[in-house]
Amino acid sequence: MKIGILTGGGDCPGLNAVIRGVVKTASIKYKWEVIGIESGFEGLILEGHTRDLTPWRVRGILPIGGTILWSSNRGDPFNYPVEENGSIVKKDLSARAMEKFKKLGLDALIVVGGDGTMTIANKFYKMGMSVVGVPKTIDNDLMATDLTFGFSTAVQTATEALDKLHTTAASHKRVIVVELMGRYAGWIALYSGIAGGADCILIPEIHFDIEKVCKHINDRVKHGACFSIIVVSEGAKPIGGDVTLLRADKNDGVERLGGIGEKVGKWIEEMVDIDVRVTVLGHIQRGGSPNSFDRILSTRFGSEAVELIKHEKFGRMVCLKGQEIESVALDDAIARQKVVAPNSSLVKVAEAIGICMGR
Repeated sequence: MKIGILTGGGDCPGLNAVIRGVVKTASIKYKWEVIGIESGFEGLILEGHTRDLTPWRVRGILPIGGTILWSSNRGDPFNYPVEENGSIVKKDLSARAMEKFKKLGLDALIVVGGDGTMTIANKFYKMGMSVVGVPKTIDNDLMATDLTFGFSTAVQTATEALDKLHTTAASHKRVIVVELMGRYAGWIALYSGIAGGADCILIPEIHFDIEKVCKHINDRVKHGACFSIIVVSEGAKPIGGDVTLLRADKNDGVERLGGIGEKVGKWIEEMVDIDVRVTVLGHIQRGGSPNSFDRILSTRFGSEAVELIKHEKFGRMVCLKGQEIESVALDDAIARQKVVAPNSSLVKVAEAIGICMGR
């Protein structure tokens, strides 16, 4: 058997651990060959962009962030940008990708990525490619799995940042607004906000009332708290408002979220007599070494993906259900996004301990 593996979409901690889990299980347990496809699905379109993977070649990558195979969230073969006569046009190059899959002599392909990557993988499966998916995203917004790898490390990174911001906020008697990633799901903001002792958490699922946020800050001042930490998810929006965009990408149509932290900081400064600073944590949440939980989950996902291939269970994605690794059909994996329920137990816990959710 010869199998391929690629990592698509944005990078996150744990990708290399998945690659290692796949290569070691395939090579040691089943004596299979493993081919790495570079730069996501672009590696199935462009010449070259493949490499042989052996246990020896993946040594030492377990604690390393990012992906040794590189990644791309702009290489959708079904909608691939091609330059023609000085202009960029979109073309369906999926047939070329299928041809390369066959030319490489691959019996199956493991695709590691988020909802967009899984959608592409599902299309290839329906074209006849033997595909298995592995869920990856720091946003934790895939409904079919209890957790995605990368999320735990991102929360840890954000929590450590909040710990540091507490000391500088207290020293200068300031409000510090921290904008976190997560796109349209508030999982990172909610988890790290609670873990990092935030005073207010604003998430996409609960449209916030800025006046209530400011009242909460003023109440804290009245009770002797000279500073406040406000965590804002990048997809958060005020009542009656919309998400804040840095830009709508002209090439792939993907909205680039960002800027809500600055807006919230400006509104607070206008309504509360207190110094305000804004910090955008940005891509640091996607980088760095995966923590122990993500290393183990990634390894389990990678190893189980190989088992799915062994048992010819294609068109499926590995997932975590409780404490066990299971699998679901790709159709179900991408059916809908997993978001925070506004009245979930974790939101209720946050409000019970005095965190303002903007409502």
